[in-house]
Amino acid sequence: MVDRYLEDGILDGRLDAGDYDGNFGDAHPPLDTHEALVAADRCYFCYDAPCVTACPTGIDIPKFIRQISTGNLDGSARTIFDQNILGGMCARVCPTETLCEQACVRETAEGKPVQIGLLQRHATDHAMSHGRQFYSRAAETGKSVAIIGAGPAGLACAHRLAMKGHAVVVYDAREKAGGLNEFGIATYKTVDDFAQHEVDYVTAIGGIEIITGKRLGDGLSIDGLSKAHDAVFVGIGLSGVNALGVDGEDDAAVANAVDFIAALRQASDLSTIPVGRRVMVIGGGMTAIDVATQAHLLGAQEVTIAYRRGREQMNASEVEQNQSTSKGVNIRHWMKPVEVTKTDSGSLLVKMEYTTLSGGKLAGTGKFQTFEVDQLFKAIGQTLEAGDALAGLTLEQGRIKVDESFRTSNPSVWAGGDCTTGGDDLTVTAVAQGRDAAESIHAALSA
Repeated sequence: MVDRYLEDGILDGRLDAGDYDGNFGDAHPPLDTHEALVAADRCYFCYDAPCVTACPTGIDIPKFIRQISTGNLDGSARTIFDQNILGGMCARVCPTETLCEQACVRETAEGKPVQIGLLQRHATDHAMSHGRQFYSRAAETGKSVAIIGAGPAGLACAHRLAMKGHAVVVYDAREKAGGLNEFGIATYKTVDDFAQHEVDYVTAIGGIEIITGKRLGDGLSIDGLSKAHDAVFVGIGLSGVNALGVDGEDDAAVANAVDFIAALRQASDLSTIPVGRRVMVIGGGMTAIDVATQAHLLGAQEVTIAYRRGREQMNASEVEQNQSTSKGVNIRHWMKPVEVTKTDSGSLLVKMEYTTLSGGKLAGTGKFQTFEVDQLFKAIGQTLEAGDALAGLTLEQGRIKVDESFRTSNPSVWAGGDCTTGGDDLTVTAVAQGRDAAESIHAALSA
């Protein structure tokens, strides 16, 4: 790919070697002990704290912060892990600015919330780095559960089932466990191979076997797993990528943002990742923000995000948008792609139509602008992609339909995370659903 595009504006090694480490360093460095104590002291320890209600996993936030303030880091980590065994990753990637910190009383009163995310990381990092394990397996039940997908939902489900004494086998299509946490998050948000350290921490409880390189529908079936195990949990996420639906999008210089992010996460040398001088990203969510920001950090000179609606309608939080623009990314609103063509020199001409709301619906204005770019990324959402492998499960709005206990239309199969109708593409929500599905599975197996 690199050689093919050397004359098309897509190059590797755009920066000096030392720049990559600086650009892709920890986005939010951890608090030291003094900083953590000062941050914890700002918490009001509210009764019926709104931050707890805003947390999808229901962590007792005032309690864990009070434990930090009294120097009880092990107790603080235990409080977090009781509800969210992937609390370390969630502390790094959760949009706290729209969840717990937005609900913080300090945010309401002063516009400056307690640093809940960083405090959570402070406690969980301490526990993990010191090898603190707070849970052990219950007596063996003799029951086994198959989990399809080793992402946040699958790992959370596996850990809770292992705690209950069940044997768990986790299958994943990738070569590594971790799912979204390993392959789908910006490199600078989770450094030092943290996703794999967390997988090791979760599976240290025992009773969890992870088998990689096994894809649902390719020698692995729900029916077969249902016969071999007492229950099945599906947490396969969303592997398909929505198409732009315009002529020219099949050009080799038009890439899926999720594939680019995954390649970045797995690269041992970031200088080998090809990036254009002029890059455009189509989309308005976190994936669009992540790919655009990282393209700029890799050395792209001009990076533009184009979104069909306004700033307020973007799925990416205002904080993330501001952080991206502060790094040099330009966000253009109210425009959508209508055509992609290639020039004689190899660059792309992306024809965009300005949009507006008409009668509450998005409509084109008939006014156009064309951008010349070297690289175009699609980041307009992902879809469930499993085909006939999900036969027998009811789908709704393109995702697996589940009831309030995360049971599917097949009584021996549960599901959770982004692949279900209740998923909202957040790691923390996937963790909550995997945990709660495990409790439902355990109740069914114990009946």
